[in-house]
Amino acid sequence: MSSFHRQAGTCEIITTMARLTEVATILGEQKEIAVDLEMDSLHHYREKVCLAQVSTRQQSWLIDPLALPSLSPLAAPLADPEIVVVMHGSDYDIRSLHRDFGIEVTNLFDTMIAARFLGIAEFGLAALLRARFGIELDKKYQKADWSKRPLSREMCAYAVADTSDLLPLYDQFRAELEHKGRLQWLEEEGQLVCQARVTEKDGPLFMYCKGANKLRGHSLAILEELLQLRDRQSELLDRPPFKVLSADTLIEVAECRPGSLYELSLVKGMTSGQLQRHGSGILSAVEQGLATPESRLPRFPRNGKKEVLERVKERLKNLKAWRERYSAELGLDPGLLAPNWLLEAIADTESATQEELDVVPGMREWQKRLFGKDLARILAMA
Repeated sequence: MSSFHRQAGTCEIITTMARLTEVATILGEQKEIAVDLEMDSLHHYREKVCLAQVSTRQQSWLIDPLALPSLSPLAAPLADPEIVVVMHGSDYDIRSLHRDFGIEVTNLFDTMIAARFLGIAEFGLAALLRARFGIELDKKYQKADWSKRPLSREMCAYAVADTSDLLPLYDQFRAELEHKGRLQWLEEEGQLVCQARVTEKDGPLFMYCKGANKLRGHSLAILEELLQLRDRQSELLDRPPFKVLSADTLIEVAECRPGSLYELSLVKGMTSGQLQRHGSGILSAVEQGLATPESRLPRFPRNGKKEVLERVKERLKNLKAWRERYSAELGLDPGLLAPNWLLEAIADTESATQEELDVVPGMREWQKRLFGKDLARILAMA
């Protein structure tokens, strides 16, 4: 049983810079540390890191960024190339650490990526801890508002559980990856994840709205007006945009183009509360979208896919058949071994030389080493 489960809910919460500096010194003396973050993206307009959980092999701490002027003492241990930072599903946490605090991770071991490279189908943390250690994680607070204070004993227990058993899991996965000759795959993926950054939205909001690509002309102009309205309301209410009005509802409005509150009330997904709070604004947005001159109508960028040559189609078919056989042999998800976008890029190369494969965008070094010769041979066949 882990140290956390012996002291559930009693973990120390760090709220002063002096204590954070002391803990950072302890972290700097470790070979491996486990890290996780809790955020409030489901509850507020601007997401922020609300809690950082850190565990060594001996103890765990909860670090409260909302009570601290900065997390700067953590920058050195997290960026130390001699310290392995163990995280699970780290991509967005890595982005958030850099966005909120300018903190970078250098030597990452992601246990979710490790599980996938070991061919484990259920790679969520709860499933892994249950399978490996018989530990049951309570996911009750997965969607909690972590910006609220004080944190309850139960929320503290939930938070610490995400890191307290990560290092024993890391030990097992590292040994198994080494045994299979796949540790370098994990290390390369970790280096790439460490470079992940949050990017600001650029251009019209419809570019980031799922389903917007099916709209044209004035319908797309209406959708953009609606998305701008929703964004303003979200900021004003300090709520995530999807909790103000769903994208599906906005697309429905853009297609139906209601001209009255009654017509708006018939739109699928429109609630009476939304109608009361945002009805007049929505109708105004529809009017503005309809009034957009033809010359200023927005256009969704189309992927100008060139005609696929028969040779490329044949190559892609051969590559996918090879992937099915090889992924089954390795016990890996085919999409993990070689995703479709990679096979498409490879099929579209001019020649079958190793040099050309070496410059395929996004292709990993481990993939080149593992099956580069196979790919060159398949390309040469068609």
